[in-house]
Amino acid sequence: MALTKKRKAAQGKVDQSKLYSLKEASSLVKEVNCTKFDSSVDLHIRLGVDPKKADQAVRGTVTLPHGTGKTKKVLVLCTPEKENDAKNAGADFVGLDEFITKIEGGWTDVDVIIATPSVMPKIGKLGKILGPRNLMPNPKTGTVTNDVAAAVNEVKGGKIAFKVDKAGIIHASIGRVSFGTDKISENSQELINAIVKLKPATAKGTYLKGLSMASTMSPGIMIDTKSVTN
Repeated sequence: MALTKKRKAAQGKVDQSKLYSLKEASSLVKEVNCTKFDSSVDLHIRLGVDPKKADQAVRGTVTLPHGTGKTKKVLVLCTPEKENDAKNAGADFVGLDEFITKIEGGWTDVDVIIATPSVMPKIGKLGKILGPRNLMPNPKTGTVTNDVAAAVNEVKGGKIAFKVDKAGIIHASIGRVSFGTDKISENSQELINAIVKLKPATAKGTYLKGLSMASTMSPGIMIDTKSVTN
């Protein structure tokens, strides 16, 4: 596929042989954006782990200091006595059986699903649908809880979940190109700090093996991992 003039110009601004500092990348990603919409800014972090080993399957959550720039749609699956708490906290969808039926029919038009522990046995059968979409509620990510109001507030306030894939890479959206350079940099650093804290004791050698930043449809910017570790 032929590159547009804008994309050729954007690629010309990125030196593929250079490792940029996090601050430099956070500024450059704004310059090379070539979409007309407010593109997502994503980090791709390659870890020195073996995801096939259960104790090296890095996953967790982090609250980005400046949010993601995206309003997330939240579904809360709970019993009736928790519904008002969820609605008052700003959940977009609240209920149980009717949403289980909708999901079984293929509906997954949400970004995060939060559930109370008591309804998890009912939700278990949805694993094949929700699992591949990273939507299955999980205690490790704070999406299985009795305090649904707090969980909704956290998600709406910029909390994201991350998980290493089969190739040993974590992909995460950390903001928008409309964000200032400092906000992109600080959100990125917060995510990286959270991942570093989760380094498995059994992981040998270099943990942060590669790091790149890119906005939608724009060239990737390689980042010097030394610029993000203290």
